[in-house]
Amino acid sequence: SRINNIQTIHIKHLLNCSVENGQLSDPAHWAVADVVNYFKATGFEEQANAFQDQEIDGKSLLLMTRNDVLTGLSIKLGPALKIYEYHVKPLQTQHLKSNVS
Repeated sequence: SRINNIQTIHIKHLLNCSVENGQLSDPAHWAVADVVNYFKATGFEEQANAFQDQEIDGKSLLLMTRNDVLTGLSIKLGPALKIYEYHVKPLQTQHLKSNVS
């Protein structure tokens, strides 16, 4: 299914990040280029550049609100909704869960 494909791509990206950067796969450690590559790898090639233009690194990504994604990136509403619901929000949730002591 599409969700499983997204999760697989997401996991592969996290593994690539940890290998390429020698850092943890936590999005909080992603550079702007990692964020851009993540969105390119998940099928948002055209929209990925908006994250570059706005200098969104992993820490910034984890702080983004729905409104930031829908209005702050100057991308079309359809892709922006998918980016927030299927990527930004789950990354934030995953980050919070993995950092609860």
